[in-house]
Amino acid sequence: MSSGGLELPPGDGGHEGGPAADGGGGTAPAGGLPAGAVSLAGPEDPGGAVRTGAELDWGADAWSEVRTRAQRAGRAYIWLNLVEQRLRAVVGGVLRPIYEPVHGEDDWVVAAAGPAGQEWVHRAVAVREVSRRKGYLLDPADDNVLSFLTLPQLRELMVQHWPCFEPYFDDRRDIELALDELEVTRNVVSRNRALSQAVLGQAERASARLLEVLGGGAGGPSADRLPIDAVEDLVGDRYADVVSVHPDRVRLQRLLPAEDLFGGARRLDAIGIGLNLLVQNYSGRRLVRLVDAGCRVRLLFLNPASSAVKRRERELGLRKGELSRSVEMNILHVRRVRAGLRDPSGFAIHVFDETPRFTAYLVEGESSGIAVVQSYLRRARGMEAPVLVLRGGGRGAPASKDTDHGLFPTYREEFESVWEDSRPVS
Repeated sequence: MSSGGLELPPGDGGHEGGPAADGGGGTAPAGGLPAGAVSLAGPEDPGGAVRTGAELDWGADAWSEVRTRAQRAGRAYIWLNLVEQRLRAVVGGVLRPIYEPVHGEDDWVVAAAGPAGQEWVHRAVAVREVSRRKGYLLDPADDNVLSFLTLPQLRELMVQHWPCFEPYFDDRRDIELALDELEVTRNVVSRNRALSQAVLGQAERASARLLEVLGGGAGGPSADRLPIDAVEDLVGDRYADVVSVHPDRVRLQRLLPAEDLFGGARRLDAIGIGLNLLVQNYSGRRLVRLVDAGCRVRLLFLNPASSAVKRRERELGLRKGELSRSVEMNILHVRRVRAGLRDPSGFAIHVFDETPRFTAYLVEGESSGIAVVQSYLRRARGMEAPVLVLRGGGRGAPASKDTDHGLFPTYREEFESVWEDSRPVS
């Protein structure tokens, strides 16, 4: 009899008070279990017998879901780690000069926590001592109490001593709201629960905002079209300079609109059949403003009168002359744009007669560059072909670590080769 007055199952026959293993006099129900025993739930096979543990088998879908969860959690962990390290440096930089001269190198964090944080700071001290004895500390730089404080505890130190931090940060509420958003993600990641794409995106935005506010970002508000994120910094070498891959151009334009791709460019080189991404998605007025602001543009169209256009029409199942007229219209449009420029010398239009192998938009700014590249498929229009997004250097940027094995220089070289063999459009 339990303390609540409920009868508990008798358990195994070998335990005291339970039915005997052999002929204990107990009656078994039809399922073969002794009276009062608790059965293990499990799926039944076609014969009706229970198969214990069958739910432990994972199929391809289950493994795929788990890998997706792990990838999201890993990405979120990187952001959380960056924020925690930055906040730790900020707290140490502000509070250490105040408390360390009075309380010493080891006890200044305890003094800063005060009575309100006595419990968690002493727990951090104890964990540090255990780590010391067992040799868990691999880096002498982490042999201090501050390194054993968690993100909520660092936040608590900042809130308690906000007058000390106020001269360095404008908006306390903005910092606290961002930390609140991160706490949701931190709880999910630390307990290995499912992290949705929405929460991951929220965590990345909050982390980027916090790093910017705390002065741990790459500088002021980024004007780059494709800012480097934490994950790319860590694993970018595995993929050369490929930043992202999209199944078609529609998906690309959702994440990287033409205004973001071409806006602010100082150099724009494009090669393709009709260059629809530029001509049909970036207005002529904006293109005029871009060139008048100092951007140099070189556009390479497939010659609408060439035999390569006719072959492409047959591949796509188009009527005779349909593709060539489309290319002609695009060329006429950019010619009108060039005619409206104050200095048309910075806007060159050429045509080439070779078989088109790819379309590429090579966009370079002052400090960053980006390329959008698509290969031509036999039965798919340019809108439907997979897209590679590449990162390249800007006009004045130093050579990156990916220069030797990146794809951006490869397509740049290919563009220059075709440009040399092309003919100008008057």
